[in-house]
Amino acid sequence: MPKLLIVDDETDILEFAANFFRKRKVEVFTAPNGEQAVSMAHSHKPNLVLMDIGMSGIDGIETLKRMKEMDCNTKVIMVTGREPQEDASFNKCMELGAMGYIHKPLELDELEKVVLKELMKI
Repeated sequence: MPKLLIVDDETDILEFAANFFRKRKVEVFTAPNGEQAVSMAHSHKPNLVLMDIGMSGIDGIETLKRMKEMDCNTKVIMVTGREPQEDASFNKCMELGAMGYIHKPLELDELEKVVLKELMKI
């Protein structure tokens, strides 16, 4: 069973995404902040991380950087509410090794096309 770590400081988004993937036979772990995300990535070794860029505490960029330092093979898809071309932080995420992005608000078809497609390769 593929393992997914979802990182977002908005509880409703965490629950929505977690339920969506659990219904599709994905083992889901959630973290409400970057610090917990790094710890969970270390202990659970997810196949994929779905992470919000804009979080309180350490943001998604710093969390991505820490995860990649710990394991450069960690696959991470970033979540952003902005268009990538308008967002310098998105470019930074790509430089740090993020494999892509999806938009907020999260839409089921985008979750299926981008995230589920990647998880099914495992």
